[in-house]
Amino acid sequence: MTELKERAARMSRQLQDALAPAELTIRDDSKRHAYHAGRNGVEGDETHFTMTIVSPRFAGMNRVARHRLINEMLKPEFESGLHALSLKLHAPEEV
Repeated sequence: MTELKERAARMSRQLQDALAPAELTIRDDSKRHAYHAGRNGVEGDETHFTMTIVSPRFAGMNRVARHRLINEMLKPEFESGLHALSLKLHAPEEV
């Protein structure tokens, strides 16, 4: 993984600790959204991410439950400026 900025690094640590993932990829897509309504052309503010996570914690969970788990885990980040996540969540036996 390339060097992560502050929010991405916090999320990475939290997800690593909680999920013990076999794979965790976090990509900052914020600059692709810099000129959307209400964004004022601001780049690099860590608001939009794509994540791929492979974790045994997802075994037996449906897609909605997995997304809810991640969104709840990252609730403080949403409250402090995170706007959107694109999530690809798998149990190890699914990949």
